Amino acid sequence: MPPDNIVYSTDPNWEPPCPACHKSPCSCAQRAAAGKPKQAEPVRLAFRRGHKGSGMTVISRLQMHPAGKEELLSKFKKKLGVGGTVKLGELELQGDRRDAVETELKALGYKIKRLG
Repeated sequence: MPPDNIVYSTDPNWEPPCPACHKSPCSCAQRAAAGKPKQAEPVRLAFRRGHKGSGMTVISRLQMHPAGKEELLSKFKKKLGVGGTVKLGELELQGDRRDAVETELKALGYKIKRLG
């Protein structure tokens, strides 16, 4: 069955194929330059404590191209002066930075749901 005829998918990160390159996920520059897609559900903002250290701020359900996530993470790391990474499509920042991240994401036009 071709990807354009998918009726139901259990993959939470599934995206329809790009009209320009016909790949999912898109690898062309047109999709990365398109900006923020329509938001189907709010971005989840949580704080998780590990068994060591002070914990981390986790941003999940962010509907964005993987290159856009890396760019946004880089912006947060520079602005907040913390370390971070992208794991399994979630942005992780060291420490409790929920307030600062929430204001930045709201300024970008995202709806936020705080967990915990």
